[in-house]
Formats: sequence, C-alpha cells, structure tokens
Amino acid sequence: MRDWMKLIPESERQLYAKAGFMGDTTPGRRSALIVVDVTMGFCGSEGLSLDEAVAEYSTACGPASWVAMPRIARLIETFRKADLPIVYSLSDLATGAFVGKATKGKRSGPPPQGFNNFPASIAPRPQDWVVAKIRASAFFQTPLTGYLIQNGVDTLVVCGVSTSGCVRASVVDGFSHGFKTFVVDECCFDRSEFAHAANLFDMHAKYASVISLDEAQAMIAGPAAAAAAE
Repeated sequence: MRDWMKLIPESERQLYAKAGFMGDTTPGRRSALIVVDVTMGFCGSEGLSLDEAVAEYSTACGPASWVAMPRIARLIETFRKADLPIVYSLSDLATGAFVGKATKGKRSGPPPQGFNNFPASIAPRPQDWVVAKIRASAFFQTPLTGYLIQNGVDTLVVCGVSTSGCVRASVVDGFSHGFKTFVVDECCFDRSEFAHAANLFDMHAKYASVISLDEAQAMIAGPAAAAAAE
C-alpha cells in the first residue's frame, strides 16, 4: 500500500471500493504531461525548512518540493524521450488577480522576486508550452484545451503543486473536458501531508487514476517503443 493511502481510514477505503468509486482509467492514444506550478514561489529555495520557505514565499511548500523534484525531472524526461507534449503552468502575476494563498488571495504591491522562476532541473525547453493562469486550474480562461486538442491529446498525466489546490483543480477540469486523466503521486506535493493524501484519495476515487512514477513511465514508454518499432 502506498504511504499516502495509509492515512485514509480503512473503513473509508473499503466503503469507496464497495461503492465502485475506485475504478482504473484506461489511457488513450496520445498523452500530454501537465506540470502544475512547479515554480520557486510554490517551492521555496532548496535546503530551507518549511517555516523558512514560507518566510521566503508565503505560498511555498518547502522540503516536500525538493523531495519530489528529481521524480518530476524523471517524468519530464520520459515525455521528452517519447516526443510527447509537455505543458507548464505558472501564475499570471501581471493581472494581480492570483498569486497563491488559494483562490481567495490577492496580491498587493509588486510580485515577489523570482516567484515564477522554474527550478533548473525541471525548467521548460523551447519546444514546451507555458501557460499563465489567473486561478487554480490550468484550464480556467486559458487556451489549454484548444492546445491539447490541436496536438491530438486525449490523455493527461498531471504532476506538480499543490496536490490539494492547483493540481486538483486542473485534474477536475481536465476530467470535465473529457480527457483521460492520471495523477503521478510521487510527483505531486503539498505543504500539508494530510491534504496531499486526502486529495490523492478523492481524485483517484472520482476524477483520475493515481499512479506511481514507475507506472507512469511504463505507460508512456510502452506505446512510444511500439511506435518506434513499426
């Protein structure tokens, strides 16, 4: 059993399974990776405690960010090798409408310096697509759906931060737009371990299949290898 699942009461796991909530998703023909908000503003500098990271950026998740970072880098590299679309989201600081602190937060004054910088190990490349968003979901009032359809995508693989906020909102909207949706548990993080676990459980029950990094790599590498052999 995965560590995050152990935080869910056994009675609730059994009830959800009995009610048929925990079914698996079958991937479609072409996947895209959605890297949600993995910027310095939601991570904080490497090596800081959570308290120190929050003092640097009030929205930071601290050490959990840097535990997930090499895993996210592995996932990104899997998509690069398969020549599949990679989309990064970040906050649209220019509008002043959203800077974190959930969707109720509003920014006053200039944007925090370096907030939207991506850590070097997972930074986008010129062929990747970066979408700025004003609310939690990467889909809300952005051209993301059109971009995915234009690129023949029917399956989403989602990672990033925070599991309970922008990841969840993007997953629900992706599912609502008809995409087969997968969440890579080891490649998501949150400032709250409880919120991380509860939201992975709920997404897996209703909107997506929550899978491991190994499972995600196998899912992507398998079709890519078969296509190369044809």
